[in-house]
Amino acid sequence: MGAQWKAKHRETAANAKGKIMGKLAKEIQIAAKSGADPDMNPRLRLAIVQAKKASMTRETLERAIKKGAGLDGEAVQYHAVSYEGFAPHQVPLIVECLTDNINRTVAQIRVLFRKGQLGASGSVAWDFNHVGLIEATPEGDADPEMAAIEAGAQDFEDGEEEGSTLFITDTTDLDAVQKALPEQGFTVTSAKIGYTPKNPVSAASLSAEALAEVEAFLEAIDENEDVQNVYVGLTD
Repeated sequence: MGAQWKAKHRETAANAKGKIMGKLAKEIQIAAKSGADPDMNPRLRLAIVQAKKASMTRETLERAIKKGAGLDGEAVQYHAVSYEGFAPHQVPLIVECLTDNINRTVAQIRVLFRKGQLGASGSVAWDFNHVGLIEATPEGDADPEMAAIEAGAQDFEDGEEEGSTLFITDTTDLDAVQKALPEQGFTVTSAKIGYTPKNPVSAASLSAEALAEVEAFLEAIDENEDVQNVYVGLTD
């Protein structure tokens, strides 16, 4: 839960799918700014894998690539911004956004943080490790511990999807590790720079009511269309 929080409850499958597709399209557009050829652009290649996994249509996928690469005459103008603060009950979090209107996004984030505490830059980041995060699925009986050692990862843990593994690396080793994992029997499904908490709050230490407040707060953050990633200092 600490590496990247995901909403456990969604209002409707249709709305959830729409939000997911919107976020994937943004990631594809940002990645495509470095080149429209996935064979020469690792970030784009992984974004395409994730989009296809989510059943994005070919037309939508190609349109996002063209827009990001400026091939349709309309170059994407998204800005990456991040916010730090606390959810209710002093649970730290970092929120990463991609937006075409920073003023709109900061106004919305301020409203969302009313039940928590929005902090200044650096107020929470010190309590997180800035790392590379690689999610991968094993082929056959590939061993994640051996793969982590051989590929040069710092650590590993269960991934977000059942049966997957999250490999944690130094930020400078992200590319090398993701290239080495296939040789160890793992298929990489996502790779990015992100955060893991140093001193996460234990969910078991919170009452059921308090945990419900935290979950509701995080769900509201996650539902915002400009929010790409939410990293939370909360552990099971």
